[in-house]
Amino acid sequence: MSAPTTENRDPAIDPRRRKNSARARRIADSAGVGWKVLLLKIVAMAIIDALALYSVLVLMQSEQWIPIVVILLITGFANYIYFSRGNLPAKYLIPGLIFLFVFQIFAAGYTAYVAFTNYGTGHNSDKDAAVNALLLQAQERVPDSPAYKLTIVERLGELSFLVTDPDGVVEIGNDDNPLEPVENAEMDGSKAVGLDGYNSLNFSQIVANQQEIAAMAVPLSDDPNDGSLRTPDGSSAYVYLSKLVYDEQADTMTDTRTGTVYYDIGTGAFTAEDGTELLPGWQIFVGFDNFTRAFTEESIRGPFFSVLAWTFVFAFLSVATTFVLGLFLAIVFNDPRMKSKKYYRVLMILPYAFPGFLSALVWAGMMNQEFGFINVVLFGGADIPWLTNEWLAKFSIILVNLWLGFPYMFLICTGALQSIPDDLQEAARVDGANAWQVFRSIKFPLLLVAVAPLLIASFAYNFNNFSLIYMLTGGGPRDATAGVNVGATDILITMVYKVAFVGSTADYGSASAFSIIIFLIVGTISIIAFRQTKALEELN
Repeated sequence: MSAPTTENRDPAIDPRRRKNSARARRIADSAGVGWKVLLLKIVAMAIIDALALYSVLVLMQSEQWIPIVVILLITGFANYIYFSRGNLPAKYLIPGLIFLFVFQIFAAGYTAYVAFTNYGTGHNSDKDAAVNALLLQAQERVPDSPAYKLTIVERLGELSFLVTDPDGVVEIGNDDNPLEPVENAEMDGSKAVGLDGYNSLNFSQIVANQQEIAAMAVPLSDDPNDGSLRTPDGSSAYVYLSKLVYDEQADTMTDTRTGTVYYDIGTGAFTAEDGTELLPGWQIFVGFDNFTRAFTEESIRGPFFSVLAWTFVFAFLSVATTFVLGLFLAIVFNDPRMKSKKYYRVLMILPYAFPGFLSALVWAGMMNQEFGFINVVLFGGADIPWLTNEWLAKFSIILVNLWLGFPYMFLICTGALQSIPDDLQEAARVDGANAWQVFRSIKFPLLLVAVAPLLIASFAYNFNNFSLIYMLTGGGPRDATAGVNVGATDILITMVYKVAFVGSTADYGSASAFSIIIFLIVGTISIIAFRQTKALEELN
């Protein structure tokens, strides 16, 4: 007796299952076999492979091997997935995963890496580049330097010196490559004027590129202490030597004018015994120093905690004021007795329709102390420092954010109120509840079920509301006693921006550390808040 087959056991289901399987196979075949799709794959992957190859070539110049390996693995895996049959889910997932890695994981990981370094102004390269930069910036022309006959040549957009030394030897070099002898140069008398593969610049071209040419320093040899050639006019070059001498074995930099010796003491810069540093330095790993400075160094700790407290106050007041006003207007305009509600609702959401940064700029103009609309028109020419006094500036920020944010709360509260069944309200009224009791005991709890997650998201948004603060007050007024660039109305995100990009010096390491702190604070608050909102689900 033979075993029962699938067809014998369930004949009603198997045809449908076979139909679905056949349909899935057709979708997979059409996604992987059609010539149009194949052509699109080839073009798209060719572009991706070209970008990956370009990235690899760029990274190879700086010898960043780990990113090179990652790029090659990802590109190879993508080629395998898209040129193989099947693997349909992976073909849809890979683009999203790549964007997730590039714009989320990589960005967060690189920020965390920078937070543990001294990366910033004066510390933005490696040690070899710092040594060369120090020697170049301390160079002076040798008084008795012989003149080298010079022709400026160009290849692939890169300028080089084609020089003929006093002994008649022809050499070529540029900023990155020291001089090396060449043969078969085109000569005009005793001067080399051309070389195969290079274009010689004429007088007008030299004039057009004079700033770049004057800044060039071509090393005489691989040893930076041997000096370099520089030109004041583009026709003759002279030897320049540095006042600093680098001893590679002792790892010291010596100032030949004063005899001061600068040592590498592990701080990312050559430092003298009296603490004087030579800049530029180089990038090093500093561990948790950037984090500990934020909490231990008085000139940073005080302003940091002040900004942190104002950030919490600003985010809380922004959510509270906009929610209260938005809820009030939603209740008013949800009343069935009100006429022409749709027109009023359009007016209510107009502030939400304009870009926030433009609105902030308009308000900044209206609040100008000398000629702003508010002072001149509304207060009859009063001299009220809306944006320059610490407390008035904070009040102005809350006021402007209320004007910008209440339409959003109005919209979500209107939708939440309209979703509450009328039967519940009618039952409460039948039981003798008044309007306030209906709102407090029925409408508001049910409203929170819908809007609580949005309130948490709004708090996180206002915690990092960069545009409003920066466009309205710029974070001012400035706190001159702070050890970082910070003002009375700065929140954490604007402080991070100023530390990283504003001013004569940039401290990317500290800015990245502050960014990590912001992430931890917002993440912790969001997790706690979302857990608390689970209690509201019982109302459903």
